[in-house]
Amino acid sequence: MNGPLIVQSDKTLLLEIDHEDAPDCRRAIAPFAELERSPEHVHTYRLTPLGLWNARAAGHDAEQVVDTLLKYSRYPVPHALLVDIAETMSRFGRLRLEKHPVHGLVLSSNDRPVLEEVLRAKKIKGMIGERIGTSDSVEDGDSVVVHGSERGNLKQALLKLGWPAEDFAGYVDGEAHPIALREEGWGLRPYQAEAAESFWHGGSGVVVLPCGAGKTIVGAAAMGHARATTLILVTNTVSARQWKDELVRRTTLTEDEIGEYSGAVKEIRPVTIATYQVLTLKRKGAYPHLELLDARDWGLIVYDEVHLLPAPIFRMTADLQARRRLGLTATLVREDGREGDVFSLIGPKRFDAPWKDIESQGYIAPADCVEVRVTLPSAERMAYAVAEPEERYRLAACTHHKIDVVRQLVEQHSGQPTLVIGQYIDQLDELAAALDAPVIKGETTVRERQRLFDAFRSGEIDLLVVSKVANFSIDLPSAEVAIQVSGSFGSRQEEAQRLGRLLRPKSEGKSAHFYTIVSRDTVDADFAQNRQRFLAEQGYAYRIVDADDLSSTPDSP
Repeated sequence: MNGPLIVQSDKTLLLEIDHEDAPDCRRAIAPFAELERSPEHVHTYRLTPLGLWNARAAGHDAEQVVDTLLKYSRYPVPHALLVDIAETMSRFGRLRLEKHPVHGLVLSSNDRPVLEEVLRAKKIKGMIGERIGTSDSVEDGDSVVVHGSERGNLKQALLKLGWPAEDFAGYVDGEAHPIALREEGWGLRPYQAEAAESFWHGGSGVVVLPCGAGKTIVGAAAMGHARATTLILVTNTVSARQWKDELVRRTTLTEDEIGEYSGAVKEIRPVTIATYQVLTLKRKGAYPHLELLDARDWGLIVYDEVHLLPAPIFRMTADLQARRRLGLTATLVREDGREGDVFSLIGPKRFDAPWKDIESQGYIAPADCVEVRVTLPSAERMAYAVAEPEERYRLAACTHHKIDVVRQLVEQHSGQPTLVIGQYIDQLDELAAALDAPVIKGETTVRERQRLFDAFRSGEIDLLVVSKVANFSIDLPSAEVAIQVSGSFGSRQEEAQRLGRLLRPKSEGKSAHFYTIVSRDTVDADFAQNRQRFLAEQGYAYRIVDADDLSSTPDSP
């Protein structure tokens, strides 16, 4: 036994990165283990109930998890841990939500003590009605009526009690509408077809794919399965228009069948694309655009970038449990810790493809990730030292020293389409002026954003400075280099999204280049380490280079 993994009784897994079997091991444990720390030589993963339940819902059973740990572990695996894994995974589905011919919706179980336990929880009391004895589909168990409007809230509550229910209550078909893929000159990639099938057979849930791997196509394929009116929720207006363009190109839908529901336009069509922002707009304590959710008898609701769902959308989604729901994302990581709400209300993970697997098939580009460390000048270092804690990140992230480094990197990659990405508008304005490049930020009009994005795609311009408005759902397939100067503190999902801007396959198999410029000995460096955790889990390694040594960094291919 000389495997790359050390399995410990506290549910941590230590993976030795330099071991020859480490890549295979990382892929094998990714469906059920969560990466916590990823320094140079040993990565630490943790087994959590939610991670194990997501794996169970995605079709992995306890035997597969146990076999994986036994196969790769260097030392004997603690027996108590193996028992705990099996028992934790067996909790998923012991309670079932089912349709009842008379009572509508019931919660049932073939394990009566479990049912008795949860029915005595105070959180459950107002969600359930009368006991109805043994149901036809349950042997030696019984059932309790569930108020139809509480289907989502009950699933949330049961998850928190440690007994996640499997939802077999089915879905309304919604208003029928013909939708089919138009596969002329292209075809679904195998993983896209598998993702759409896994979602459809699961009923509702989340598909996790790398940025650039064609999540929109998976959404279109799911719409082809549903053949019904569809509501698509997206992060911004530019994303809404990209969805529309892609659906017109890839499906039998015409432009007239697709409506946009955003700040400026309020169209309700058989397929309607709405922004989260307009749905969560609050006036006089109410959400005036919520009627969109009931405007048609939707057969499918698609949540793009599901890891960004705003809290009000969760509350709305609790009332939509009778409709099929598809979540699309590159990462289930949420910085607010609400992964459990995605599991309960959108659905469990139905499909997950490791980024490096998709890369090895040639569908996304390989990436060279470099952390460039700069030293604050003594005056800035002193200002940082005496600043209030909440001001320190901004001071460290916005050091003027970074402008020189960005200029050097842009020159080094001259002629390659390059994005400079940051969080702070004044910093981005300075960079745009120093580089003589256009800048896209929150106040940039949608028309101007689209004009600049189109110019970048066409090659008319090859350098863009962008704020976080470009983090999500912006399709820039030609981008080869990204230089990150500041971000949303330690956000792992933002790091994944920013790298994702570069991962469309390049001509001649070129690698993408992703630079993060970090001020050493500051919270900037601490946040950078946290941001990199998700990508480390996917197999990306960051090289660390001192800014003074940049000239010796290998040039782009």
